[in-house]
Amino acid sequence: MKTKTLTNLFRKVCLLGLALVSFTAIAQEEAPAAAEETKWYDNFSVSGSVDTYFRTNLTAPNTLIDFGDDDISFMAPGTSFANQSGFSLGMVNTVISYEGEKAGFVADLVYGPRGEDAVFLSDDSSQIVNQLYAYWNASESVTFTIGNFNTYLGYEVISPTGNFNYSTSYMFSFGPFSHTGIKADFALNDNWSAMLAIMNPTDYTENNPFDTYIVGAQLGYSNDSGSAYLNFRYGNEGLPGPSEPTFQADLTTGWDVSEDFYFGFNGTYLDTDGEGFYGAAIYPQYQTSETFALGLRGEYFNVFSGVDGVDDVDVTAITLTGSYEVGSLTFKPEFRIDSSDDAFLDKDLEVTNSLSSFVLGAIYSF
Repeated sequence: MKTKTLTNLFRKVCLLGLALVSFTAIAQEEAPAAAEETKWYDNFSVSGSVDTYFRTNLTAPNTLIDFGDDDISFMAPGTSFANQSGFSLGMVNTVISYEGEKAGFVADLVYGPRGEDAVFLSDDSSQIVNQLYAYWNASESVTFTIGNFNTYLGYEVISPTGNFNYSTSYMFSFGPFSHTGIKADFALNDNWSAMLAIMNPTDYTENNPFDTYIVGAQLGYSNDSGSAYLNFRYGNEGLPGPSEPTFQADLTTGWDVSEDFYFGFNGTYLDTDGEGFYGAAIYPQYQTSETFALGLRGEYFNVFSGVDGVDDVDVTAITLTGSYEVGSLTFKPEFRIDSSDDAFLDKDLEVTNSLSSFVLGAIYSF
């Protein structure tokens, strides 16, 4: 009898326990999940890239050449970056950013030859600063940015992750690279945007030694298929002595023609008192598979002096680039032909009109 009573009591306790567990589980399912508290460090992000390359001339020597007047260098296209011979270094690019509800900042740091070339007018510790700016979202449609930011002009950028081709164009290389100043970006509607800026003379990113300023402007249109941007800059670049203002107009556009085919275009014109440059380039690209794409850059570029008796200098450059992705690592094999009258040397150090070269770039993004 005693055993039976204990057994019944045990059963009642078990049933009560199961009921409590079931009720708790149901209550947890029905109760809304508490929102996770956002930590201050959740808005920080770190990204960037590491790049290196191999370059060799196919129609010119790959050793140092004495061009006279103590000018000794490799024969290479007259564009920025990827101009050394053999296995060479690009840069380490580290971008630290904070995105708050109303304000934030970006600190974009570069180390290595490509980075040094990108910030060529900077001194001392500023030689590693590619961009350094703060921004304020004044409203849903207006953002103010102050500091040092990469240029809004042109199709190509300093970071190799932002370009399809590993080597760069003449239009990009003749600049500008970066600006320091204040700008206001306006979202006019879902498709149209505008920008106004007041900036130091071009590429003077640390300070303004001339007390002259550049005005910048941009009008943009974008949709799901692509975008187009009409860019301007105007003002005195602060060159020593009296000088006329510089005017530059630039059109950058790119569109997805189909799911696998993309077509980009860049045209630019710059004039300072009758001297300057202009050019145009096309950027067709075709995605052959999930991991490989093929792209062409065809560019014409002209430098004019505006001085009687001084001829213009023009160049045509054709660059064919492959892009093969292995996870976060991208290989870019590239064949390039630059053509200009009596501008290059052949393997016998005789003057010739063209230079053919091969580049293999490797870019790791993080």
